[in-house]
Amino acid sequence: MTPVSTVPEELRSPAERLFGDRLALVERFTGMLAAEGPERGLIGPREVDRLWERHVLNCALLADAIDEVSAAGRPTATLADVGSGAGLPGVVIAIARPQLQVTLIETMQRRTTWLDEVNTELGLGMEVVRARAEELHKDRSFDLVTARAVAALDKLAKWTLPLVADGGTLLAMKGGSAGEEIEKAAPVLKRLGGTDARIGRYGDGEVEVPTTVVHVLRTPQATRKGGRRG
Repeated sequence: MTPVSTVPEELRSPAERLFGDRLALVERFTGMLAAEGPERGLIGPREVDRLWERHVLNCALLADAIDEVSAAGRPTATLADVGSGAGLPGVVIAIARPQLQVTLIETMQRRTTWLDEVNTELGLGMEVVRARAEELHKDRSFDLVTARAVAALDKLAKWTLPLVADGGTLLAMKGGSAGEEIEKAAPVLKRLGGTDARIGRYGDGEVEVPTTVVHVLRTPQATRKGGRRG
């Protein structure tokens, strides 16, 4: 029987807004992560008690950023999550926004094994790819590319922007240093066709610590040869 972690009552309102009728599905995912995550080296033991606010809802608020991109008329059909690890944010987004075609990119076998198990158990229809992001640069591109706690933006851009389709968006989850990271990464972003870098904050008034997301648009002029969408 799949373990279930019920959303704390104080977080129920944002959870219901973000997940709607799929709330039970994310409760099952959170239960699996709480039960198996520490033992399998996916999360630290201390993270179990703060999974909902610190991790699950923190990632789910990325869905607001995705909705914002869609509202601006930019493509949002396909999404790749780079460095998916335990499934944060990739699995959470696949639950919150089932209309997306989600690909999880992860290098470690034990993590891709976990992601495959979650995918099968919850019936999410995701694609799980064991590879370094750089290995996919010539073959794959996506409307949206996400990453959480992977690397500083200047380094992260080298791994992720080549995966962003022309006119697509990189959504990098960041902390308080987001502004400094954008400034430092400016030359790399420009070279790779990244433009209009800006910071969005989501969850004000709903969670104690809002989610900070750096948006970077990939210009249509930055066309790659030999790539394919999705």
